[in-house]
Amino acid sequence: MSLEIRIILVEPMYQGNVGSVARAMKNFGHADLVLVNPCKLEGEARAMSSHARDVLEGARITSTLEEAVEGADLRIGTTGVGSLKTGEHIRLPLYTPRELKEKLKACSGTVAILFGREDSGFTNDELKSFDMLITVPTSEIYPIMNLSHAVAVVLYELSELEGGNNPLADGFDLQLLYGHLEELLEEIDYRPHKKDKTFLMLRRIFGRAGLTPREVQTLRGVIRRIERKMGYALKEPETREIEASESMEKFI
Repeated sequence: MSLEIRIILVEPMYQGNVGSVARAMKNFGHADLVLVNPCKLEGEARAMSSHARDVLEGARITSTLEEAVEGADLRIGTTGVGSLKTGEHIRLPLYTPRELKEKLKACSGTVAILFGREDSGFTNDELKSFDMLITVPTSEIYPIMNLSHAVAVVLYELSELEGGNNPLADGFDLQLLYGHLEELLEEIDYRPHKKDKTFLMLRRIFGRAGLTPREVQTLRGVIRRIERKMGYALKEPETREIEASESMEKFI
């Protein structure tokens, strides 16, 4: 089993940066590049990619972040702006790329690492959609790195990460778990002013846990048992979820 790394650039503004990212990816043996609403990619991008033009030309272009992460089992956002205040929960907890490597060394699957816009990074809603957040330790005097430099540092820290025998839960099933948790908070009348923060904390807890397929199905099975006990009707939105529900029963 292996661990695959996907690099996603969200609305990159400068084609030179995109070309340099492709070059950094090839330096460390990666080729899965996705660009969300990128700038025009012309001569400068090709020139900066140097001998990694194949990575640049093979990049997949999408119009939404959701399309970009499709098929990924774990969504990891990067940020150059951290927070030491526990109340500012959106950017917590933060890990370094080296700490991420330690967490992933026993896992297999596809991990998407997302890099935000050069001028504004990610929106708060985008940050909330990530399972984990990482940051490159830099000087407090000037913490924001050039996009391609940040990609190179992250990939260097993750180099020789081959993965292990613990498969990551399918990204689709993980999103179903998150949706189910959100539903449960509604059903138990969780305080509205705390619900958003609590849901995000739960998402980050399960995201950094690197859940396996069996663990996700078990958690969803427990939630369903809770709902049944409370008398809530179960919702079965899609055939795949029905099948997942049936497979859960053997884990409980």
